[in-house]
Amino acid sequence: MISTRVSVIVMLVAFVNGARNEDDRQPCAKVQTSSPVVPLGSPVTATCIIRDSCPVVIGQAVHIQWRLDNRFLPSSTVANESGRVSEVVIPSFNHTRGSLTCCVQASSLLVVGGVDIRAGYPPQPPQNLSCQTNLTTPNTLTCRWHPGQQETHLLTKYTLHTKIRDLNENNTYELPPGVHQYTIPRDGFVLFSEIEIYVKAVNDLGEATSVPITLEPVSAAKFDPPTILNIQAMPKRYGCLKLSWTLSEQQAWMRNSRLNLEVRLQTADSSRSAEQPILINQVRSTRPVDQCRLLHGTQYFAQIRVRYQQSPWSEWSSSQSGVTLESAPTGRLDWWMKVSGNQKDKHLTIHLFWKPSKQFRANSQNVSYVVSLQKLSGEKGQVCTTMANYCTIQLPKRAKKVYLSAVNAEGRSNPTEVRITLPRSSTVISDVTVIPQDDRSLLVQWSSLVSSSPIDFVVEWRPLLETELSFTQFEITDRNQTSLVISGSIEPYKPYGISVYPRFKDWIGLPQTVNAYSRQKAPSMVPKIQINKNWQYHVELTWDELALDERNGNIQSYKIFYWSAMDPVKVVATDPEERRVVLKDLNTVAMYDAFMMVTTFGGSLNGTTFHFEVEPFDAVSVVMIVTACGVGLSMLIIFIVMMCFSKHSRLKGRFWPAVPDPANSSLKRWTSESTQDTHLASDSDEPNPIYLSHLSFLDILVKLGKDDDDVWSRSPEDTSDLGESICGSPFLPGYSGSNTDSVPYATVIFSGQFSSPPPNVPHVYLRSESTQPLLEMEESFSPKCYQNMETDGMPREQCFFGPCDDCIPEEAADPAILWDDFPFLQALAMNEMQND
Repeated sequence: MISTRVSVIVMLVAFVNGARNEDDRQPCAKVQTSSPVVPLGSPVTATCIIRDSCPVVIGQAVHIQWRLDNRFLPSSTVANESGRVSEVVIPSFNHTRGSLTCCVQASSLLVVGGVDIRAGYPPQPPQNLSCQTNLTTPNTLTCRWHPGQQETHLLTKYTLHTKIRDLNENNTYELPPGVHQYTIPRDGFVLFSEIEIYVKAVNDLGEATSVPITLEPVSAAKFDPPTILNIQAMPKRYGCLKLSWTLSEQQAWMRNSRLNLEVRLQTADSSRSAEQPILINQVRSTRPVDQCRLLHGTQYFAQIRVRYQQSPWSEWSSSQSGVTLESAPTGRLDWWMKVSGNQKDKHLTIHLFWKPSKQFRANSQNVSYVVSLQKLSGEKGQVCTTMANYCTIQLPKRAKKVYLSAVNAEGRSNPTEVRITLPRSSTVISDVTVIPQDDRSLLVQWSSLVSSSPIDFVVEWRPLLETELSFTQFEITDRNQTSLVISGSIEPYKPYGISVYPRFKDWIGLPQTVNAYSRQKAPSMVPKIQINKNWQYHVELTWDELALDERNGNIQSYKIFYWSAMDPVKVVATDPEERRVVLKDLNTVAMYDAFMMVTTFGGSLNGTTFHFEVEPFDAVSVVMIVTACGVGLSMLIIFIVMMCFSKHSRLKGRFWPAVPDPANSSLKRWTSESTQDTHLASDSDEPNPIYLSHLSFLDILVKLGKDDDDVWSRSPEDTSDLGESICGSPFLPGYSGSNTDSVPYATVIFSGQFSSPPPNVPHVYLRSESTQPLLEMEESFSPKCYQNMETDGMPREQCFFGPCDDCIPEEAADPAILWDDFPFLQALAMNEMQND
């Protein structure tokens, strides 16, 4: 572009300032250089010669200046007569392209000549030349190479040269600029004839040729992926598979050629695979190949690839499966057992887990496991048969061991002895930590007490989102090992419970358990907020626990953000186990907005915004409540004082009834002192039910005389117990108790039927001899003597309830006065009148 612009300027100057003759079209000046293309960084020399006939310099002194693009260069004038020749030297041309112009200073600076200079590097020899034959229709030979590490900055052309030695035929193929590969058509090579190939690179500064290669096109062919026809077990050969295969249809003409074959085998569970593919040399596709030294009764998936001599390997074929012959299981099983149950129970509940050891071989696709009480095989002692990796069994406490075996259609493995070890409340493990290694593995570390010496440790883990025991996995470590990397079934964002157990010879110690994640992220949800309590200036917010499958990590904190139009944003953080928070010092006249943020180690999640306000507490309501409470309290105090200091007998009797003491009283004293305070009845009132309910009536057919024996002495069984003697004893004929649930203080005995007219025989009053206390505190077991009172006024010396030293006959009292002084007798008389 620059050179074009310079040429145009030179032509215009020549046209304006040149000779007036239209036939004279020569420019005013001529610029000469050693070469228009130079190596980058090399020196450049240029010379500018101005013609004498140039109208710009006719009759004027000439002053020549050089300019490289927009930069002036120092120059020197060559000694001659006219002084119209100038030379410039550029010590190092560091531009890939530049315009060097010659200018004359007249009334203005005029360009009278110029040249375009390019710089770069000569080409490097092409490297890494390789060719590959395509055997599909049509057959082609594609060659590729690398132009070299150095950029030439110049236009470089590449040509591909071939020479077929058997035909002595040479071919040259031109390539477009910038293309570094070429596909030779089928007529340019022979599959089984050697061909020499090389590449030549050419630019303005030189040329270079690659190292030639000689190959047989068929040996450079990359075959299509072969096809596995069939895989089957070899008869009577354990651990062997016969594999039949073939080439693709377009390459079927190569079936009789000897090829190299690689076989890649992998078990169905992907737990065991060949470290390297198995190489088989010089094999024809028409003959199957045998693969032996494989596991018995195991399903294998096979893939193959082929090549001819040192040609590139084909792509792997599609996978096909085959199963080797079965045999009886071999090796032992690793086991882990947990015992649960109460010491009082007669049986133990055992959860037994197992997995194949490094030496175990199932030798079958369908294998089951048997737990038995006997070492020898048989169905008699079997307690569990399953195809899972665990079993829960009930065993008596006296059981010491069980036997675990693997069984398939060909037989049974040697039993693995499982000793029943009971747990013991002993802490051996401490400081269990779990560190994520990556998304699929966790590093478990623990420490053991110095005083303990377990035989090994058991690391158990299971996903907490699964409840089935089949998801439980374990690993047994050495007694000196204090760390373990668990992997395989670990998934990110899922919680896992990891426990470390110390195992001793005869018992198992307490485990230490932690919950861990291989990777954490923000929770999937935020709990819903409930306003539990709302009172003046305070609001209590509560929420439910976030579900385990929604946490995506260990909850670190719950934060409540709340604000109002009058208050700034405030934050309250809570403990992850609390799930409640009290917002204090709130404004009762403002509406609040709030939301919750739940945080884990992997991120945080904000909940939706909710609104709440504090319920105002009215001052009038407060005054009314306080007044009501004060009035109620005052009335209660007044009532208590009135009861304590009141002289009203009826009121006091309702709260503090007077209970007479039979041990220190008589019938008269009961009526005159005790009962009068208890109940003051008018003439129209009914008899006091207290006294009527405490009267018992006995009918004695035989008249009591002075010489007769005491009724109580004659029938000791009748008074042996208070409840029987007064409330319906079966030993007293005709007994009629007024109330079977009450306990009377005395018994009135009549000489005849109490329903018949009263005879002239005085009544007899007896006090019960029951040893059952009548009051809370019994005064004495030997009460004072009580005198019997007769209605006829004649004294009668009778003493009951023990000895009487002061039984002195008293003066006969006035019958009227005696009758009035005994309300019990009055009630009895009323009873007799009613019976009449």
